[in-house]
Amino acid sequence: MARLAQTAGLTDIQEEILATVRTFVDKEIIPHAQTLEHGDTYPADIVEGMKEMGLFGLTIPEEYGGLGESLLTYALVVEQIARGWMSVSGVINTHFIVAHMLKQHGTPEQKQKYLPRMAAGEVRGSFSMSEPELGSDVAAIRTRAVRGESGYTVNGQKMWLTNGGTSNLTAVLVKTDEGAEKPHQNLTTFLVEKPEGYGEVLPGLTIPGKIDKMGYKGVDTTEMVFDGFEIPAEQILGGVSGQGFRHMMDGVEVGRVNVAARACGIAIRAFELAIEYSQQRKTFGKPIVEHQAIAFKLAEMATKVEAAHLMMVNAARLKDSGQRNDVEAGMAKLIASEYCAEVTQEAFRIHGGYGYSKEYEIERLMREAPFLLIGEGTSEIQKTIISRGLLRDYQSRG
Repeated sequence: MARLAQTAGLTDIQEEILATVRTFVDKEIIPHAQTLEHGDTYPADIVEGMKEMGLFGLTIPEEYGGLGESLLTYALVVEQIARGWMSVSGVINTHFIVAHMLKQHGTPEQKQKYLPRMAAGEVRGSFSMSEPELGSDVAAIRTRAVRGESGYTVNGQKMWLTNGGTSNLTAVLVKTDEGAEKPHQNLTTFLVEKPEGYGEVLPGLTIPGKIDKMGYKGVDTTEMVFDGFEIPAEQILGGVSGQGFRHMMDGVEVGRVNVAARACGIAIRAFELAIEYSQQRKTFGKPIVEHQAIAFKLAEMATKVEAAHLMMVNAARLKDSGQRNDVEAGMAKLIASEYCAEVTQEAFRIHGGYGYSKEYEIERLMREAPFLLIGEGTSEIQKTIISRGLLRDYQSRG
């Protein structure tokens, strides 16, 4: 039994789910990840396996056919999947976020329409906030939906859409004319149903081909282009326009816990590879783990893995309790992603020249870890969120 990244206080059901997922990762993901990643191949068989296990309905309430599990369970499952291959966790991440947004903010009709099919994995979710010139300023969104007699007409371009080609339900944040003074109050989330695939998938809606990336292979990342796309008003999440920013930020808090969990998973795997290799590789007549320089590296790596895991668990538990967790989620995402990059690089150094070879798994992790420094908000954005939250709680009275 591994010593690191253990979680106290789990239920028997949570332990059973995690044991099942861990076995699935060891048998079905890790042995195939290298080949699939190098070929930038979508992990279709692995995804089918996750559907059979019910993972697409992990957090969806039982009344809609899901397992009704907590954000903590979801985060620990993601941690294990990312330990196998981060791209697989990307397949379910956006799905979970859309399911959470529907569960928390959808109308009864929207919940009944989508959640049962999402739990079965028949409807797969993705979400889109970013645009080509947007960066971190969500309120500066340019994609616009204009109200007409029979619904809305959408024009604009969205960017960095994970699962853009393989999903069939996308939550899209766009600008609507609400007349509000604050920019974020003029944003609305639409639920866009579409076929899977690329090109013009619907009249006025185009999903260009996959964006070629340094890492995060296998999972598709695309743009989403609207050109006179017509959508009815009942596809507004929650049925009320102008609430999109609030809906998306709730989803992003879940997403930040997810990114922290993914970072923990990669860091765990990097540590596993490093400690195994250091016991096998010999220099100067003994395994390199017996050299103090390597032993100290492993000690620091393990400490960072444990610290990141604990902060991720704390953020997930706070969200589950109904408390505000923007600061804690930001802290968890910040430290987990930064530590992930550091632990992965140390594992790379321990491997020496072999770490630069595509034959070794650590080479893939070196290309995957940097993505987590950016996804769901950069480290600088997390520091902004954290500092604002601290000032809110420690407001000077003098």
